[in-house]
Order: sequence, then structure tokens, then C-alpha cells
Amino acid sequence: MSYGLKRVTGRFNSKNTCDARTYSYTLPTFAFSHKDHETQDESFRLSKETLDKVNELLALYKGTHNFHNFTSQKGPRDPSAKRYIMEMHCEPPFQQGGLELAVIKVKGQSFMMHQIRKMIGLVIAVVKGYAPVSIIERSWGEEKVDIPKVPGLGLVLEKVHFEKYNRRFGNDGLHESLDWVEEEDKIESFKKEHIYPTIIQTEIQEKSMSTWMATLPIHDYEASSSQQNTDIHKVEGVSHVASDEDEGSD
Repeated sequence: MSYGLKRVTGRFNSKNTCDARTYSYTLPTFAFSHKDHETQDESFRLSKETLDKVNELLALYKGTHNFHNFTSQKGPRDPSAKRYIMEMHCEPPFQQGGLELAVIKVKGQSFMMHQIRKMIGLVIAVVKGYAPVSIIERSWGEEKVDIPKVPGLGLVLEKVHFEKYNRRFGNDGLHESLDWVEEEDKIESFKKEHIYPTIIQTEIQEKSMSTWMATLPIHDYEASSSQQNTDIHKVEGVSHVASDEDEGSD
């Protein structure tokens, strides 16, 4: 399905010309309930206080950090593990299909495999009371940190950004800016009619979030084993070439 069409330059390459990507992650708000709360309570409603706390934690990711703990096969001294996050926040919740949902959006230059899912998983672990706030900053250090990864359900590539291209060619009289502002209403309608119902139906049937939440107590948020430290040195000794699977995807 296509909502828009624009003329681009002859040598335009959508992957290489892209400056940044925005992903969204839609999840039931009961994921942010305290660990002593019922695992899957569809009557749970996200308070403003908890939403503010979630956004404070998500904002910590902004900037350039070493995300080696948020993916696999990258050691702490691998330069490609450093990624730049421009924006990350959780939007106000809304109700649909019998569930209260919230959408987390993150904009970055590029992402590694599983990086976004682990970033969100760690924030949930902190909000629920399993891990201290300090674990987020600690995860950027050299030691191996055990980070939970939220289910893949709900993760969507929302937008690809071509800001440098737009500045150079957007007003040259021959081409248009690749911003898709005129199509946003249609895109939002599509999400409400097709994407959100699919996420809700799948969550109710498969209980992916509640099942994952039950695994959170298993993680060791305080210490790293000697075996984990050994694995770091093993990874550092391997020359890793980034591929499409970890450069632009989660």
C-alpha cells in the first residue's frame, strides 16, 4: 500500500541517504505496573506520575552512548557499539480494543539488532522495581550487564529521515522534501485501523507481554559473572563487520 510518491535525484539511495530512523513500540500500559501488581491486569491505568518517571528514564538514553550491552556480538571497545539517540519518549496512553496502550518513540542515527527492545526492557525493569536507576548508566560501561529484551510485538519502523537531502535538494525547484507531512493523517488512520488492532488481538491471545514480564525476576541486575567477563574478551578478539541486520534494524 502506498500513500505518497515523490521524485528524487538520479543517484538517490534510500538506505545510504537516510540520516536517522524513528521507531515506535506499542505496549499495554500494565507493563509499567509495579512488580507486586498483577502481571496482566487489563484494568490497569497509567498514572501521570508513572508516565513522567518513564519519560525521565527514556530521556537518559539521549546522546551518544556505548550500547554494547544492548545487542550481541559486540564488545565494549567496539567503536560501532556507540550510537547516537536524538529523541526517546513515551506518549500519553490511549484506550482501544479493551486495553490501555502507550507508544514509545525513539529517533536515532542507526540501531543495532535488539537495541531498542533492550532499551525499553531495561526501563520497564526499573519502573517495575526490579533494577535501580543506576543500571542504565552502568550498562554503558565495560562490564557485562544482564538486560531483558521486550517481545518483538509492537515494534514498528515509523519514519526514515532524509534531513541532509532535504536541505540540499528540497527547494531546488525540481524535487520535493521527503517529509510526508501531507500523508500523516492517512498513516495514523491506517495504524488505528490495522496495526493497533493486530497488536491488541495478538497480545490478548498470546499474552506475550505478560509472559515476558514473568521472566523479569530471573535476570541478575546487580552483578556480572566471571563467565560473562570472559565472553567480553572473546568478543573483543573477533573482528566484527556490521551488516544490514544490525545496522538498521532491531
